[in-house]
Amino acid sequence: MKRNLLLLSLTLITFSAINAQVVDTANVHVDSYNRWSIELSAGQAKGIKPYKDGYYSSSPGKFLGGIQANSFEIAARYMLSPKFGVKLGFAYDKFTNQSGSGSIPFETYQYRTDFQGVINAIRLFNIEEPAGRFGLLLHGGIQIARMHSYIVNIDELNGGMIVGFSPQFRITKSVSILTDISVLNSYRQHFNWDGSLSASSNNLSGQMIVTSVGLSFSFGSEQIHGDWAIIQDKNKQEIDKLDNRIGELETMMNDTDKDGVPDYLDLENNSLTGVAVDTKGRMVDLNNNGIADELEKYMDKSITNNNALIQSSTNDEVIKRLINEGYISAYFDTNKSFPNNESTDNIGFVLNYLRNNPSATVEIKGFSDEIGRSSFNDKLAMSRSERVKNIFKKAGIDSSRITILSAGEDASVDKKSDYARKLVRRVTFTMK
Repeated sequence: MKRNLLLLSLTLITFSAINAQVVDTANVHVDSYNRWSIELSAGQAKGIKPYKDGYYSSSPGKFLGGIQANSFEIAARYMLSPKFGVKLGFAYDKFTNQSGSGSIPFETYQYRTDFQGVINAIRLFNIEEPAGRFGLLLHGGIQIARMHSYIVNIDELNGGMIVGFSPQFRITKSVSILTDISVLNSYRQHFNWDGSLSASSNNLSGQMIVTSVGLSFSFGSEQIHGDWAIIQDKNKQEIDKLDNRIGELETMMNDTDKDGVPDYLDLENNSLTGVAVDTKGRMVDLNNNGIADELEKYMDKSITNNNALIQSSTNDEVIKRLINEGYISAYFDTNKSFPNNESTDNIGFVLNYLRNNPSATVEIKGFSDEIGRSSFNDKLAMSRSERVKNIFKKAGIDSSRITILSAGEDASVDKKSDYARKLVRRVTFTMK
């Protein structure tokens, strides 16, 4: 109940803090990305109108009226945000008649520049995930052109609007292929596209369409193309952080060994169920002999007549767990392979279990501390296992029921501590 109240309180406080924060109008957080891009493209510029009688831009017998590579453009784009940007472009267009069109020969060219706003449509409609490597830019703005006519040998400055769209496909993190279709309207155009003076009915009005393909290169230290930058919602980030905090709290409040002390406070989170613990989750050991007081009481009641064990089927499982979890071990002095005198009772405890459970087998695993050469310590750990095995054999336990191995050095304690090293110079037992 207390844990639930704690989590609920934290949730309410955190949500209140989030709602109190001032966020920007886009309400998004953008990971680092390259805002600058350079676009290089080439394609066909085709004047739609006006033309003087006898002049044509298309050839009726050709696919799509014929295709000419007569337009070249370079543009620099800067993304002000993940969705919106600006673009400055410079282009050259050349208009000539096509063979087979039946048109009177003509040649006209223009230099133009444009300044446009750009919208990343994939982001605008929130379809980044299904789009994957594909992108779509919408653009529009003003364009100014200087047109030269070879017929009258005159230059003219005109201008108007430009709108278009650019499908993209990302090749690498910083390079993408793009195509573009743009429509231009000129409101101060006194020439036909063939270079002749426009009729009065078409004066001050001209239309053309440009279709091109090219490459987009992004620039910056992040090496991530701005059109595909990773975007995360700020509120979602805060909620994710809150979920993580709650998850951490739930983990901290876990009580693995069910002793009533949360794991984050529990210094001994593998205590036996039902054994009294202190406020730090440690099994109570008032006489500081390394064995919990309640286990001592149990052993005093269970072991009589030179460690003879009085067992029930229920007690067998408890005793087996005590042995297998390392509460019953044999300890050794430095560089010694014989158990010290304090280990006699523990070895007798395991011996009596084996005698009272004829089908049981035991695995004896030897350990050493980290003092000395590792190769020597490995052999010493095995020697300790062999000594204990010999004790069991001489006590009547068949060697087929005994397996020994060396675990080598135990590095789980501070090797500078004499007392800590006493705890790792041992053999442990595993009943099977």
